[in-house]
Amino acid sequence: MARGIVEGLVPIDVLTTDVAEAVRGADLIMLVVPSVAHETYAQALAPLLDGSQPIFVNPGHTGGGLHFVHELRRAGYRRPVRTCETVTLTYITRMEGPATVNIYSYTKRLRFATLPGRDCGELFALMKPLYPEIVAASSVLETALANINAVFHSPGMIMNAGWIQHTGGDFLFYREGITDAVGRVTAAVDAERMAIARALGVPAVSFLQLFYDAGLTTEGALKSGDISRACIESAPNQKIKSPGSLDHRYVHEDVGYGLVPMAALARVAGVPTPTMDALIQLAGLSLGIDYAKDGLTLDKLGLAGQSVAELLANIESGV
Repeated sequence: MARGIVEGLVPIDVLTTDVAEAVRGADLIMLVVPSVAHETYAQALAPLLDGSQPIFVNPGHTGGGLHFVHELRRAGYRRPVRTCETVTLTYITRMEGPATVNIYSYTKRLRFATLPGRDCGELFALMKPLYPEIVAASSVLETALANINAVFHSPGMIMNAGWIQHTGGDFLFYREGITDAVGRVTAAVDAERMAIARALGVPAVSFLQLFYDAGLTTEGALKSGDISRACIESAPNQKIKSPGSLDHRYVHEDVGYGLVPMAALARVAGVPTPTMDALIQLAGLSLGIDYAKDGLTLDKLGLAGQSVAELLANIESGV
């Protein structure tokens, strides 16, 4: 049952835990899973793919397509593979019951890229009728470095750790949790993100512009330059409560699979990231997890040991 911008009962043709049954006869395979699950699905799909079906990683967040393809190869898959990805989910939604979802909004002007990069025109034309809001990006590096969830979920969770643990998440994460102090730290993370993009020659715009373009805040908030105000005035996010604990994808995914690969790309590009590094360290101490080692590293992206020039060339060719 759907509520919100889509209303009514939505039929499902097949509901299964059998991956082979799920993808049998499909023209397109779409992975709508957290980044931490890409490895699992790559291993499950490796013996089932024949190279004919494009795979849509929805969303890719930071390096999701690269990670998925690298894990396919590690699982023994040797045929051609074409993936595409969006930087974040194609919709803003939460479950309200076992079989009820509330879809607050479609994500606007959603960046879209492919691996290999040379396949962008073909796959963009295939996906545009399904998701009219997608906008072609220059490469999966552009989508990787436009991951706004990593930019503001990470400081939002770490700086609200006491409140989250004390209340079990009984507050509005965006409207109440992203205060001016959290907003200033988010701005510092965003400045580092944009510096990485510039060093890699990748197009990048500010968090506030991305947030506004996605339909997540007001024009007034954009013009104010105030990230806290932008979150407070985010209509699609206004009812979303905080996670109930730190053991949540807002940390595991947005720090481990968001900030960690951004900081890794920064080292390739020679860009310092003190704020990202501090948040990665604090998140790890808070949960007893070494995100710098267990998160999405250059090894897991298949990019270890590559120069900037090699990295850019391989993303275009899909090697």
